Amino acid sequence: MTDLEPTFLAVFRELKPRTPLPAIEIGFYPFAHINSTIRLREGRVLVRLSDLLQTAPEMVLDALAHILLRKLYRQPIPEVYNARYRRFIGQKDIVAKAHLIRQIRGRKRLSSPQGLHHDLEALFDGLNQRFFQGWMARPNLSWAPTASRRNLGHYDPAHNAIIISRIFDAATPPPFVLEYVLYHEMLHLRFPVRMKGSRRCIHSAEFRREERRFEAWAEAEAWLKRL
Repeated sequence: MTDLEPTFLAVFRELKPRTPLPAIEIGFYPFAHINSTIRLREGRVLVRLSDLLQTAPEMVLDALAHILLRKLYRQPIPEVYNARYRRFIGQKDIVAKAHLIRQIRGRKRLSSPQGLHHDLEALFDGLNQRFFQGWMARPNLSWAPTASRRNLGHYDPAHNAIIISRIFDAATPPPFVLEYVLYHEMLHLRFPVRMKGSRRCIHSAEFRREERRFEAWAEAEAWLKRL
């Protein structure tokens, strides 16, 4: 295991040169995601890192030390550190490992695609024929546990699942709005997240062009904004 205490203490000294060095405990943990946490407890700095970072280069771990300690002490994070860390976790092999770990360790609460008012599988099949000539393999489809207004839908590549907020499984929202939200998530299967320099490109220009193929795109966007 990499001894990261000198790295974190060096960053601490850089940030707080007049403050005595604290006791610091650092460990790698089998998280389901590439998570890292830091907190203060009784004067000690406790750092927990994903075990997927154990083989990260020294420069990446140094960048992570800057990110975590600057967050802890509410100091601005220079973009050079964020970019360096994002480039590392955006590498294809790291992304593949992260997806595998999430499949093994992560828990995904999936419910039936059949809701009170709408069947996600039937909607998916209809959209698949309209926009993808029926070639798209159907992922796991599920209604979310709650009627969230903040997370209307998302695609989880690790579990190959599309989750839709139950706010749309009601009589009030027009059916085309639910179709549009589902179509948006289907486009995430068509256009996976990729790195563009040091940044994750979630909605590429091609993604946005395909999104506007939805006949009621403008009306659906306007309805969603009112949420």
